[in-house]
Formats: sequence, structure tokens, C-alpha cells
Amino acid sequence: MKKVAVFGAQGQLGCELQLTQPDGLEVTYLTRAQVDIANIDQVADCLNTLNPAVIINAAAYTAVDRAEQEPHLAEAANAVGPGNLAEWAGQQGARLLHVSTDFVFDGLSAMPYKVSDPPNPLGVYGQTKLTGEKRVLATDGLHLVLRTGWVYSRHGGNFVKTMLRLMSEREQIAVVEDQTGTPTWARGLASTCWALASNPDTRGRYHWSDKGSCSWFEFALAIQEEALPLGLLDRKIEVLPISTTEYPTPARRPAYSVLDKTETWRAIGDEGQPWREALQAMLRDLASSL
Repeated sequence: MKKVAVFGAQGQLGCELQLTQPDGLEVTYLTRAQVDIANIDQVADCLNTLNPAVIINAAAYTAVDRAEQEPHLAEAANAVGPGNLAEWAGQQGARLLHVSTDFVFDGLSAMPYKVSDPPNPLGVYGQTKLTGEKRVLATDGLHLVLRTGWVYSRHGGNFVKTMLRLMSEREQIAVVEDQTGTPTWARGLASTCWALASNPDTRGRYHWSDKGSCSWFEFALAIQEEALPLGLLDRKIEVLPISTTEYPTPARRPAYSVLDKTETWRAIGDEGQPWREALQAMLRDLASSL
């Protein structure tokens, strides 16, 4: 049985990795309370004991706006931690799959970003994630970086659950319409992590999200339309489109962050679901869990 260590066990992706775990693996799921990946001694003690052949790092500091005020915390989780995991894995001949973000790009492109396109992050979150990528890939040729974006699931906090809450509390909401990306159900992302990590020929950078693209405004409309027949919402409210300038945030967001997944599709033999179908499946999953 191949041993695997997964960090970030309580996050959205960590929960879905547990639900999609393939047979034939001995997997240890680790939370930040158990191991702080920014602490090299804790990392070494844990991994020396477990001795995994594969490590999946789903741990991250993802509070994009708060990162502007807490750069040291973002740096520790997103850059120092992945570097520590990569160093141990490189020394022991293990493989590390590290999850990164579409926020490494500046959003000025009009075409889906390829893995080879030059990154240019706009804020602290993206900068620290890019540093983490570099530290992982500089350590060993076996390692992988998987970029994704707009992740949601029935676990934890995310855009979908926030929209459902606001739509149940208010008569009207406003959502940004001039930022475009691709929603990503964490379950499909988890399956992709397992597929890439188990393929010995995969290494370097990859991209994953569900198929297609939309704005946050279009995503919000779809959430309402799909949630109503499932009983997750009991009435329709007005959703208004607004611009980024009308909704200022501490951190700048890329206006366009659609990812080109061609290389990932080729590597795992699966193109995943259109984002709307994945949203439907997640909302059914959410409704059945209530």
C-alpha cells in the first residue's frame, strides 16, 4: 500500500480528498493543529514518522484581502510551508503535489492562461502563492504544482454558500460582473489531485478548474436558479450587476483568470464537468446533507 500524507485536511479540498480517496492507499490526513507546515521541525518529525511516498499540500492562507494586512502569515503558509514540504520530499525521494492559484496572474490576458504564461500577481496572496510554487519546483524534479481558482464545496466558507446566505436574508444583492473566471467544485479538483499524484509521468505545473467561464454575477445568477428547485432558497430575489470600482476591496483581483487545462486533460484523460453541471451536483450534495 502506497503511503500518502495530506496537509490541509479540514479545508474544502482536504474534505473532498477524503471523500474521493482511491483504493489501495494508506492516507494520513493532517490539520494545522497537528502540524504547522511553516515549522520545519514539525514537518520533519511528522514526515519522518509517516514516511509517505506522496504528499498532497492542500493547506494555504486563502484570505485574499486580509493577506494585505497579514503578509507574514500568508508568507508562512503559502511560501515557507510548501518549501519545507518540498525540501523533505526531495531529500527522501517522495513526490509533492502542491495546490496553487489563478491569482498568480494579473488578469490582463484575453485568452485562458497556459501553464507557461508569465505570472504577475497583483497582491500579497498571489505573490506568496507564486513564491511557494517556485520553492516547490526548485527543490526536486518529481514535484507538481496544480493551479486552480474560484473553489467551492459544501464544506467551509465560499462564494456559493455566501450567496445562498445573502439570498435568504435580503431582498436584493449586487455582484461584480467585470471579473471573469471559472468556478471549481472541490470534488472535481480532489479527483484531479489524486489522478496527477498517482501518475509518475506528471511533474511541473498544471491547471485545473471546471469547464467554461463566467463572471461572478453570472455565477450568482446560476446559484439562485439551481438552488430554488432544490429548496435551498424559498424565493427569488433581485441580483444586480456592479463593477469592480463599485465594490472596492483591499486586494486587487485579476479581471480575467480563466485557466487553460489542456495539459492536465491530456495527463489524466479527463476534461471534468462544465461548471454549471458541477454547481448542480454540489448543490444537490449540499441539499442532501442538510
